[in-house]
Amino acid sequence: MTIRAVVRGVGHYLPARVMENAEFEAHLETSDEWIRTRSGIERRHIAAPGETTSQMATLAAKAALADAGMAAEALDTIIVATSTPDFTFPSVATMVQAGLGNTTGYGFDVQAVCAGFVFALANAQALILSGQARRILVIGAETFSRILDWNDRSTCVLFGDGAGALVLEAEVGSGTSADRGILSTDLHSDGRHRELLYVDGGPSSTGTAGHLRMQGNAVFRHAIEKLASTAETALEKAGLTDGDIDWIVPHQANIRIIEGTAKRMQVPMDHVVVTVQDHGNTSAASIPLALSVGRDRGQIKRGDLIVTEAIGGGLAWGAVVLRW
Repeated sequence: MTIRAVVRGVGHYLPARVMENAEFEAHLETSDEWIRTRSGIERRHIAAPGETTSQMATLAAKAALADAGMAAEALDTIIVATSTPDFTFPSVATMVQAGLGNTTGYGFDVQAVCAGFVFALANAQALILSGQARRILVIGAETFSRILDWNDRSTCVLFGDGAGALVLEAEVGSGTSADRGILSTDLHSDGRHRELLYVDGGPSSTGTAGHLRMQGNAVFRHAIEKLASTAETALEKAGLTDGDIDWIVPHQANIRIIEGTAKRMQVPMDHVVVTVQDHGNTSAASIPLALSVGRDRGQIKRGDLIVTEAIGGGLAWGAVVLRW
């Protein structure tokens, strides 16, 4: 008997305000063409004043629970991947728990920046396989607009806000790669590369939230190599190959990274879910957002084999192979 963590529902939330590339032209030396050419981004959603990560996460969670036909009280665990919590503490997950009216489960946050949702899925799978939880809500939610330097054109044009969520439930499988659910995970980090992508503030250093800083060219080089490698390793762990993939659902950071990774894996772009043009880089929210949008578009269907991969500050990176 093999226990699998199977997707029961998916949902997302995006703030109402849409910021088009052209808006940056008023205060930065940039243009819509410059941003599109280098990133593939056309627009992004920006949280309203007073709109928080926990509020967006709760709305995405409610959408995923409704999709699953599941009551919040049925959840054993809530995991939120975020780098932009409402407060230093308590965790966003406990705030979502309160917002959903769940009083019997427990919640905690995972912080691996853009790779956060992949790390959260791996943790959720481990809890289900160990028997510590049966039903888990996994959320990626970010308000990156609050930590951007809006005068730094190399970073502020790239990021947006939003939230996405999956409901996972334990199910008995056959133990083969034909099973639905999470089939394998692969996680990595290397703290030597901290200076490539970080925020220059924090409670124990500056006492401020700080701003995002990035060495874009260096991050790009690491991303292409590491994303393809971790995806291949995860596939190998599941006993699968590139040819088995129905969809790559990558972290939506940059269209050139997405295209470069797909090329290395020899997967055509019409088998890659792309949302970066509409959302920008929403960090830990980008993969669940893309999963939800891809399902709503009719791209992702029951039984499809999906590979998700992401890299973020740390550096931290990883991949998950799952059958929808």
